[in-house]
Amino acid sequence: MSSSETTRKEPKVMTDLETIPAAPAPSAPIRAEDQMRADLYNYLGVMLAGPPDEMLLGQTSGLVGDDSPLGEAINALAKLARHSKPASAEREFNKLFIGLGRGELLPYASYYLTGFLNEKPLAQLRQDMAAGGLTRAPNAYEPEDNIASLMEMMGAMIAGRFGTASDLVQQKQFFGKHIGPWAGHFFSDLEGAKSSVLYAALGAVGRQFMEIEAEAFRMSAD
Repeated sequence: MSSSETTRKEPKVMTDLETIPAAPAPSAPIRAEDQMRADLYNYLGVMLAGPPDEMLLGQTSGLVGDDSPLGEAINALAKLARHSKPASAEREFNKLFIGLGRGELLPYASYYLTGFLNEKPLAQLRQDMAAGGLTRAPNAYEPEDNIASLMEMMGAMIAGRFGTASDLVQQKQFFGKHIGPWAGHFFSDLEGAKSSVLYAALGAVGRQFMEIEAEAFRMSAD
Protein backbone atom coordinates (compact mmCIF):
# COMPACT_ATOMS: atom_id res chain seq x y z
CA MET A 1 0.00 0.00 0.00
CA SER A 2 1.31 3.41 -0.88
CA SER A 3 0.06 6.91 -0.11
CA SER A 4 0.46 6.13 3.57
CA GLU A 5 -0.60 9.67 4.50
CA THR A 6 -4.05 8.23 5.06
CA THR A 7 -2.84 6.36 8.08
CA ARG A 8 -1.21 9.43 9.56
CA LYS A 9 -4.60 10.81 10.58
CA GLU A 10 -5.05 10.15 14.28
CA PRO A 11 -7.69 7.47 14.82
CA LYS A 12 -11.07 8.57 16.09
CA VAL A 13 -10.83 5.69 18.51
CA MET A 14 -13.82 4.33 20.32
CA THR A 15 -11.78 3.60 23.41
CA ASP A 16 -9.57 6.72 23.52
CA LEU A 17 -6.69 4.68 24.88
CA GLU A 18 -4.50 6.17 27.55
CA THR A 19 -1.30 4.97 29.14
CA ILE A 20 -0.91 4.35 32.86
CA PRO A 21 0.40 6.65 34.16
CA ALA A 22 2.41 7.96 31.22
CA ALA A 23 3.95 6.54 28.07
CA PRO A 24 7.56 5.38 28.26
CA ALA A 25 10.18 6.91 26.03
CA PRO A 26 9.54 6.23 22.32
CA SER A 27 11.20 3.15 20.90
CA ALA A 28 13.74 3.08 18.09
CA PRO A 29 12.47 3.28 14.50
CA ILE A 30 10.94 0.04 13.26
CA ARG A 31 11.45 -1.76 9.96
CA ALA A 32 9.67 -0.32 6.94
CA GLU A 33 7.55 -3.45 6.48
CA ASP A 34 6.42 -3.30 10.10
CA GLN A 35 5.57 0.39 9.74
CA MET A 36 3.41 -0.53 6.73
CA ARG A 37 1.64 -3.17 8.82
CA ALA A 38 1.10 -0.69 11.64
CA ASP A 39 -0.19 1.88 9.15
CA LEU A 40 -2.72 -0.55 7.71
CA TYR A 41 -3.95 -1.60 11.14
CA ASN A 42 -4.24 2.07 12.06
CA TYR A 43 -6.09 2.88 8.85
CA LEU A 44 -8.60 0.10 9.40
CA GLY A 45 -9.11 1.41 12.93
CA VAL A 46 -9.79 4.92 11.65
CA MET A 47 -12.31 3.73 9.07
CA LEU A 48 -14.13 1.51 11.55
CA ALA A 49 -14.22 4.02 14.41
CA GLY A 50 -16.49 6.45 12.58
CA PRO A 51 -17.62 7.47 9.10
CA PRO A 52 -14.85 8.96 6.95
CA ASP A 53 -14.84 12.69 6.40
CA GLU A 54 -13.91 14.38 3.14
CA MET A 55 -10.20 14.39 3.97
CA LEU A 56 -10.09 10.68 4.78
CA LEU A 57 -12.08 9.80 1.68
CA GLY A 58 -9.66 11.87 -0.38
CA GLN A 59 -6.68 10.13 1.18
CA THR A 60 -8.30 6.74 0.62
CA SER A 61 -8.89 7.54 -3.03
CA GLY A 62 -5.14 8.06 -3.42
CA LEU A 63 -4.14 4.62 -2.14
CA VAL A 64 -2.38 2.41 -4.67
CA GLY A 65 -1.93 -1.35 -4.28
CA ASP A 66 0.14 -3.89 -6.17
CA ASP A 67 -1.14 -6.92 -8.11
CA SER A 68 -1.49 -9.12 -5.02
CA PRO A 69 -4.99 -9.95 -3.71
CA LEU A 70 -4.50 -7.39 -0.94
CA GLY A 71 -3.23 -4.81 -3.41
CA GLU A 72 -6.20 -5.40 -5.70
CA ALA A 73 -8.57 -4.98 -2.75
CA ILE A 74 -6.86 -1.69 -1.88
CA ASN A 75 -7.24 -0.51 -5.48
CA ALA A 76 -10.95 -1.38 -5.44
CA LEU A 77 -11.40 0.53 -2.18
CA ALA A 78 -9.60 3.57 -3.62
CA LYS A 79 -11.81 3.51 -6.70
CA LEU A 80 -14.98 3.45 -4.61
CA ALA A 81 -13.67 6.23 -2.38
CA ARG A 82 -13.24 8.46 -5.44
CA HIS A 83 -16.98 8.17 -6.05
CA SER A 84 -18.09 8.47 -2.42
CA LYS A 85 -19.27 11.52 -0.52
CA PRO A 86 -19.08 11.99 3.26
CA ALA A 87 -22.87 12.03 3.59
CA SER A 88 -23.33 8.71 1.80
CA ALA A 89 -20.44 7.17 3.73
CA GLU A 90 -22.02 8.30 7.00
CA ARG A 91 -25.39 6.80 6.05
CA GLU A 92 -23.68 3.54 5.20
CA PHE A 93 -21.70 3.52 8.45
CA ASN A 94 -24.83 4.20 10.49
CA LYS A 95 -26.77 1.40 8.83
CA LEU A 96 -23.93 -1.03 9.40
CA PHE A 97 -22.96 -0.19 12.96
CA ILE A 98 -25.61 2.01 14.60
CA GLY A 99 -29.08 1.63 13.06
CA LEU A 100 -32.33 1.97 14.99
CA GLY A 101 -31.43 0.12 18.15
CA ARG A 102 -28.50 -1.70 16.55
CA GLY A 103 -26.74 -1.84 13.22
CA GLU A 104 -26.52 -4.68 10.74
CA LEU A 105 -23.24 -5.83 12.32
CA LEU A 106 -22.02 -6.01 15.92
CA PRO A 107 -18.25 -5.52 15.64
CA TYR A 108 -17.22 -6.93 19.03
CA ALA A 109 -15.01 -9.88 19.90
CA SER A 110 -17.39 -10.98 22.66
CA TYR A 111 -20.31 -11.16 20.26
CA TYR A 112 -18.45 -13.05 17.57
CA LEU A 113 -16.88 -15.52 19.99
CA THR A 114 -19.74 -16.07 22.45
CA GLY A 115 -22.89 -14.67 20.84
CA PHE A 116 -23.25 -12.08 23.61
CA LEU A 117 -21.78 -8.67 24.40
CA ASN A 118 -19.47 -7.90 27.32
CA GLU A 119 -18.43 -11.50 27.88
CA LYS A 120 -15.15 -13.28 28.70
CA PRO A 121 -13.22 -12.02 25.62
CA LEU A 122 -13.73 -8.44 26.83
CA ALA A 123 -12.61 -9.31 30.37
CA GLN A 124 -9.48 -11.02 29.00
CA LEU A 125 -8.69 -8.04 26.81
CA ARG A 126 -9.04 -5.65 29.74
CA GLN A 127 -6.64 -7.80 31.76
CA ASP A 128 -4.08 -7.72 28.96
CA MET A 129 -4.55 -3.98 28.47
CA ALA A 130 -3.94 -3.39 32.18
CA ALA A 131 -0.83 -5.57 32.06
CA GLY A 132 0.42 -3.47 29.14
CA GLY A 133 -0.31 -0.17 30.87
CA LEU A 134 -3.36 0.77 28.78
CA THR A 135 -6.77 1.87 29.96
CA ARG A 136 -9.93 3.29 28.46
CA ALA A 137 -10.34 7.04 28.86
CA PRO A 138 -13.06 8.11 31.33
CA ASN A 139 -15.11 9.82 28.61
CA ALA A 140 -15.18 6.74 26.33
CA TYR A 141 -18.08 4.29 26.63
CA GLU A 142 -17.60 1.81 23.79
CA PRO A 143 -16.44 -1.66 24.96
CA GLU A 144 -12.74 -2.12 24.29
CA ASP A 145 -13.21 -5.32 22.26
CA ASN A 146 -14.67 -3.47 19.27
CA ILE A 147 -12.85 -4.05 16.01
CA ALA A 148 -11.71 -0.43 15.60
CA SER A 149 -9.99 -0.38 18.97
CA LEU A 150 -8.33 -3.75 18.44
CA MET A 151 -6.96 -2.59 15.09
CA GLU A 152 -5.60 0.51 16.81
CA MET A 153 -4.06 -1.52 19.63
CA MET A 154 -2.33 -3.88 17.24
CA GLY A 155 -0.96 -1.01 15.18
CA ALA A 156 0.22 0.73 18.34
CA MET A 157 2.00 -2.42 19.52
CA ILE A 158 3.84 -2.81 16.22
CA ALA A 159 4.85 0.85 15.95
CA GLY A 160 5.55 1.42 19.64
CA ARG A 161 3.02 4.23 19.77
CA PHE A 162 2.70 3.95 23.54
CA GLY A 163 6.36 3.22 24.23
CA THR A 164 8.55 0.28 23.26
CA ALA A 165 7.44 -1.58 20.14
CA SER A 166 6.27 -5.12 20.84
CA ASP A 167 8.38 -7.95 19.50
CA LEU A 168 7.02 -10.62 17.18
CA VAL A 169 6.20 -13.02 20.00
CA GLN A 170 4.11 -10.39 21.80
CA GLN A 171 2.37 -9.42 18.57
CA LYS A 172 1.61 -13.06 17.82
CA GLN A 173 0.17 -13.63 21.28
CA PHE A 174 -2.08 -10.57 21.10
CA PHE A 175 -3.25 -11.36 17.57
CA GLY A 176 -3.89 -15.00 18.39
CA LYS A 177 -5.86 -14.18 21.50
CA HIS A 178 -7.85 -11.09 20.57
CA ILE A 179 -7.92 -10.66 16.77
CA GLY A 180 -7.22 -13.87 14.87
CA PRO A 181 -10.14 -15.93 16.19
CA TRP A 182 -12.80 -13.58 14.85
CA ALA A 183 -11.62 -10.54 12.87
CA GLY A 184 -11.47 -12.42 9.57
CA HIS A 185 -15.09 -13.50 10.04
CA PHE A 186 -16.10 -9.94 10.83
CA PHE A 187 -14.41 -8.56 7.73
CA SER A 188 -16.09 -11.26 5.60
CA ASP A 189 -19.44 -10.25 7.08
CA LEU A 190 -18.65 -6.60 6.38
CA GLU A 191 -17.76 -7.48 2.80
CA GLY A 192 -21.11 -9.21 2.29
CA ALA A 193 -23.40 -6.98 4.37
CA LYS A 194 -26.45 -5.72 2.49
CA SER A 195 -25.73 -2.12 3.54
CA SER A 196 -22.08 -2.28 2.47
CA VAL A 197 -20.75 -0.47 -0.58
CA LEU A 198 -17.62 1.44 0.39
CA TYR A 199 -17.35 -0.74 3.48
CA ALA A 200 -17.64 -3.91 1.39
CA ALA A 201 -14.35 -2.90 -0.21
CA LEU A 202 -12.90 -2.12 3.21
CA GLY A 203 -14.05 -5.56 4.35
CA ALA A 204 -12.14 -7.15 1.48
CA VAL A 205 -8.99 -5.27 2.48
CA GLY A 206 -9.39 -6.31 6.10
CA ARG A 207 -10.08 -9.94 5.23
CA GLN A 208 -7.04 -10.20 2.99
CA PHE A 209 -4.84 -8.50 5.57
CA MET A 210 -6.03 -10.77 8.39
CA GLU A 211 -5.26 -13.82 6.24
CA ILE A 212 -1.75 -12.55 5.57
CA GLU A 213 -1.13 -11.76 9.22
CA ALA A 214 -2.47 -15.13 10.40
CA GLU A 215 -0.27 -17.00 7.95
CA ALA A 216 2.81 -14.93 8.81
CA PHE A 217 2.31 -15.55 12.52
CA ARG A 218 1.69 -19.25 11.88
CA MET A 219 5.02 -19.53 10.07
CA SER A 220 6.94 -17.56 12.68
CA ALA A 221 8.81 -19.31 15.45
CA ASP A 222 7.61 -18.84 19.02
